[in-house]
Amino acid sequence: MHYSKHPKAPWYLFALSFAESSFFVIPPDVMLAPMCMAKPRKAMRLAFITTLASILGGILGYLIGFFAFSLIEDWLMTTSYWDSFQAATVWFENWGFWAVFLSGFFTPIPYKIFTIAAGAMRMAFWPFFLASILSRGSRFFIVAALMSYGGRKMEHVLKKYIDIAGWVTVGFIVIVILIYEFW
Repeated sequence: MHYSKHPKAPWYLFALSFAESSFFVIPPDVMLAPMCMAKPRKAMRLAFITTLASILGGILGYLIGFFAFSLIEDWLMTTSYWDSFQAATVWFENWGFWAVFLSGFFTPIPYKIFTIAAGAMRMAFWPFFLASILSRGSRFFIVAALMSYGGRKMEHVLKKYIDIAGWVTVGFIVIVILIYEFW
């Protein structure tokens, strides 16, 4: 909250968004939301900054998985992320593009795990890139719009229902995929 009011806050937001997509644990929403409430006219610009940095960080995660997974695999096995990584690889085997899309929007498994897994599993880059743009952009522009138009009331609603909204979105997309696959 403190850094969201700093004159260099957009740079902090960029750095946080980049780091979160490849190796850091704090999601950029914690800075994006208060910044959008404080400066509603700049909300879409802030959403763009967050999206751009997140996608660039996602590309770094992809490259880590693609070129350096063997260097981090032993370390990853010792972290709490190993189970998530294994789950992510199963999602890739089953859904590919949709796995990245879902992880970039809202899932219990962090997006950074999917970026690394996408590279490690040698997912084609352009579908990975497109899924990242669509999902991360959707997420951050929705947060920015809600916070800039809804203000403090929306902040409380978002905190209360964000997990439910994420799971409803995931469920809806899974149903659409299943209908597409079996129809």
